[in-house]
Amino acid sequence: MKILISLLILSFYVIFMSISQPMKLFQETEYDVIVTNGFTSNASAPLIIWCTSNDGTDLGGRALQEGEAFSWVAKTGFWRSTLFFCTMKWDQTRRKFEAFETVRDGRRCGNRRTCLWLVKEDGFYFSNDSTDWRKDFPW
Repeated sequence: MKILISLLILSFYVIFMSISQPMKLFQETEYDVIVTNGFTSNASAPLIIWCTSNDGTDLGGRALQEGEAFSWVAKTGFWRSTLFFCTMKWDQTRRKFEAFETVRDGRRCGNRRTCLWLVKEDGFYFSNDSTDWRKDFPW
């Protein structure tokens, strides 16, 4: 009985969304994701970044010097399950983090759909306007 009620509610939701926002329901939404090396002095050790998605898309790796960035477009669909995670390595320090996760970042990336990361010596900072940075987590 619970399954039947759940299916009925889901059906009404899909019908309502289809009427209120035709075709938008099934469209992909694109977000620009940019990860920048924000170290102040790392001439001897670049920031190594390697990113992949939960669907197996491998964006490859890059060695970023001070001020350089790595960027891509994250596309979300109906199920809103898009996830990109990156492994960062600097000297002997390594950290894996979620660079884009639809539920978390869908709103916080703002109307411009821009998700900016600044990786510094003390951690990973997020912004959607490159002015207001918030530290999300340490190394």
